[in-house]
Amino acid sequence: MNLKNKYHKLSKINQLLLPALAVVITISIVRFPDEAFDAALNGLDVWFTIVLPALLPFFIGSQLLMGLGVVHFMGVLLEPFMRPLFNVPGAGSFVMAMGLASGYPVGAMLTGKLVKRKLCNTWEGERLMSFSNTADPLFMVGAVAVGMLKDVRLGSIIALAHYISTLMVGLLMRFYARNKEITPAPATYGPQQGIILKATKELLRARKEDNRPFGKLLGDCIKDSVNSLLLILGFIMLFSVVIRIVTVAGLINIFIPFIQAVLKIFGLDSSLAPAVVSGFFETTIGCQLASNASAPLSQRVIMVSSLIAWSGLSVHFQVMSMVSDTDIKMIPYVVARFIHSILAGFVTYVMLKMPVGSFESLVIPAFAMSPQFTSTSWLYIFKISTQVFVLLFILILFAAVITHLVKSLNIIGFKVVKK
Repeated sequence: MNLKNKYHKLSKINQLLLPALAVVITISIVRFPDEAFDAALNGLDVWFTIVLPALLPFFIGSQLLMGLGVVHFMGVLLEPFMRPLFNVPGAGSFVMAMGLASGYPVGAMLTGKLVKRKLCNTWEGERLMSFSNTADPLFMVGAVAVGMLKDVRLGSIIALAHYISTLMVGLLMRFYARNKEITPAPATYGPQQGIILKATKELLRARKEDNRPFGKLLGDCIKDSVNSLLLILGFIMLFSVVIRIVTVAGLINIFIPFIQAVLKIFGLDSSLAPAVVSGFFETTIGCQLASNASAPLSQRVIMVSSLIAWSGLSVHFQVMSMVSDTDIKMIPYVVARFIHSILAGFVTYVMLKMPVGSFESLVIPAFAMSPQFTSTSWLYIFKISTQVFVLLFILILFAAVITHLVKSLNIIGFKVVKK
């Protein structure tokens, strides 16, 4: 009964806090109308020139592939690869490839779709979302390394550290809710059939079950994708305005002394404190402040890597909106983001101890350009995201083939029986 009373009190506090926060934001916008307008306009510009071309084709394409049964095909093919490593169904491989290639919140959106289609359960969805919702390589290399830090070699370090720590988070999260039930593997259609035939039959079964004409399927995909992107636009503009207002009003300065004390514990320069506070809300602004700080270059790179892994409250709310119609809880995701932030910073520190020049050969020329805020960037961003997705898909497919080949080997054992 005591716990119920405490929960009831917390619920009442939340009900009072949220309206109060909304009133404060509204009054602040009225108090600083010019800054709010400029911030909203900047958020709209970012969405139209970078987010929309990067995400719209993938939103439409991924939902179309799900409706056509391709995800079910991959679910059968990659079940032996994804289940032992990450404790998620094989269909999660599609989400992982899409999420790593096109950036957040694609991984969260597709995870929600899998849960609604019962291709994975809630606990598996929480595990999958924790490592499939990542930053895209074009942002890390082009926008951050080239545009902010002015060194393309650092892009390879940031991107590699991000993806290595992402996989580490996935391996750690496999132990989350490990005693809960798992989604059964798709039907095998007989032990004598090859894996490709099994996967193909599952694709045909899923397509028959969906039963929507292609025209209606495409229309539904476009409608859902545009609605999702408009929701993302709202979050981007809202957090752009909130961060600008908080900065202009001087509220960020309240938290800076505390952050500086924490940074000193870890041996980091105190000039990185504003980047931590801003990056807590929005990654891009935090990375920009970190790159312009007076701290040593190595510390700035570590901070940028950690902020990208954290991804900011703006992205967290986008993720929340993508899974709001499922039972997926946000706490495991936020905890995973915090762990990812720590691991990304540590891996970056280790990689910086290696000669930076040795990473120059890893730079992909297409990434070595900072995205421009013009309409000409549309095709460029879409092309890069598509190339990354194809590369990741081939790598995952190759890993699945190797896994099946290893499992198909028959090892003959000899046993000596004493008479």
